[in-house]
Amino acid sequence: MNVLLPQHATIIEVGPRDGLQNEQNQIKTDDKIRFIKALKAAGMKEIEITSFVSPKWVPQMKDASEIVKTCLDDTRNFVLAPNRKGIERIKETNVKAIALFAGVSNSFNQKNSNKGTKELLHELLPLVEELKADGYFVRACISTAFYCPYEGKIDGNDTIDVCQQFVNAGVDELSVADTIGMATPEESHNLFSQLVKEFPTTLLTAHFHDTRGMALANIYACLQAGISRFDTSAGGLGGCPFAKGATGNVATESVVYMLERMGIETGINLEKLMGAINEIEPHLSRSILTPYRTLYNKEKEGSIK
Repeated sequence: MNVLLPQHATIIEVGPRDGLQNEQNQIKTDDKIRFIKALKAAGMKEIEITSFVSPKWVPQMKDASEIVKTCLDDTRNFVLAPNRKGIERIKETNVKAIALFAGVSNSFNQKNSNKGTKELLHELLPLVEELKADGYFVRACISTAFYCPYEGKIDGNDTIDVCQQFVNAGVDELSVADTIGMATPEESHNLFSQLVKEFPTTLLTAHFHDTRGMALANIYACLQAGISRFDTSAGGLGGCPFAKGATGNVATESVVYMLERMGIETGINLEKLMGAINEIEPHLSRSILTPYRTLYNKEKEGSIK
């Protein structure tokens, strides 16, 4: 191995927000809170805990205010807001880290927000500047950075351009997403190498879906490109409600296991992480069957020696 890999990687847990937003069962607030607290107990220092969105469009997030009141602490707790209305609600709380999102794809943004990319950025970029002036940590989530469910392959230059506009507005972090899980390791390495080159002072995070089973390979490619921050979801929960078939964020437990085996520290306790997954699974519409968890359960049962 000729590439110098990082000694430490940061996991940003997105299960409570991105993982649960499209869950068919309406999960009780207390169950979400126990899930979030269990994740924190496992060592998660950065978590997307909820989003201030319209309950009409994402009913699972209707209890955002209650989640925020109970779960804020001295770790970085992200709350996502789609627009000024959501931000104004967040400003009434003690939240200090806000996530905004925009797709690179014009069609995706139209489906998601009824605005094209140019119009959406015209709305969001001034909000970034206002939030930074007010002392918030701002994360920009860049969707459809590789492929779009409506437009197909996205030009990498278009992704760089959208990222550049957010950086110019002052964001602290770019979370760049393979929204429908089509990126290859080569594509991931190429794009993130360019991002590292273009934005050396901005936190860069890779967000992969495992729709086609390539998320771990893509993460390895990103490590080689100099990326050490990754969005993951406990149990592989979630996906995008506006991207048909894009279910399944890469599983936190699989990423942590891979990184730790490679000698890359994450600060995450896998045993406690399994406990957090056990906490939320009974309330879901489906079982959690990620490879690592399946193996873990068999080892616990003693069926694997």
